[in-house]
Formats: sequence, structure tokens, C-alpha cells
Amino acid sequence: MAALRALKQTVHVACRELGLDGEARRDLQLAVTGKASMTDMTEADLERLLDRLKADGFKPQTGRRPAAPRADLRLVHVLWRRLGEAKLVERPGRAGLNAFVRARFGAAWGSVPADIDMLRDHKQIDMLVEALKQWCRRAGVDIRPGGRAP
Repeated sequence: MAALRALKQTVHVACRELGLDGEARRDLQLAVTGKASMTDMTEADLERLLDRLKADGFKPQTGRRPAAPRADLRLVHVLWRRLGEAKLVERPGRAGLNAFVRARFGAAWGSVPADIDMLRDHKQIDMLVEALKQWCRRAGVDIRPGGRAP
């Protein structure tokens, strides 16, 4: 079930990147699989559709998202991950970190970027790093390089 959902999402990403609207996507689906709706498709059908999209120029991203552009932002991600490993945050991923930044600093800063990696103001980044370090210290989470959450 999860594999089908992931394949469907990848098809949608591929179509968006190739500039295909919903109608063009359904036409392509019908031509490749004989089925206009992804709901009716098997995993093999979706794989064939993706193969066609790749032949048309879609290049799926592999691996992880690139590292944050600045060392101080990478530290923010490390601290957040350690809090997540210690089960101290409800949403340990990037979406949770972005939500935390909006909730904790949105009013004080006036606005926050949509994604933490877009943050450029060094004073704001320092405030965020310090807040996360203090949280880690209060909770007994190791923040030394190479350290792991208890």
C-alpha cells in the first residue's frame, strides 16, 4: 500500500516537473497502461508509467536532501535530530523543525521563512541555536560532537 502511494506521488512529481497538467497526465496514463486513473493501476502499471516519464526526461532525486547551506543551520538540524532521537519532539523531521521555528520565533521576528534553510539572519540563527542547545541541556541530551541522545 505504501509502495503504491509512493509511486503515485512520484508520478505526480514527474508530471509537474515535465509540465504535464492533469489532462495530459491522464492521456499518458491511458496510452502507457490502458488505464486513465492511477487508482486502477497496479504497481507494475505505475512502474511502466514512471519508466516512460524517465524516458521523457524526468530525473528522480535520489538520496537525501542536500545539507543546509550554512554550518550554523546544519547545527540546528543536528540539535533538532537529537531532540527527536530523545523522543522530546512530536515531529522530529524538517516539518516539525519549521513548525517549531514559526511557533517559537514568529511573533518575535515578525516573519519566518517557509523553510529553515532559507533563514539568513545570523542573529536569528544564533537565537535558534541557543534555544535548541538550552532545551537539550535541560533534557540531558548530549550536544557534543558525535554524542547521541540517551
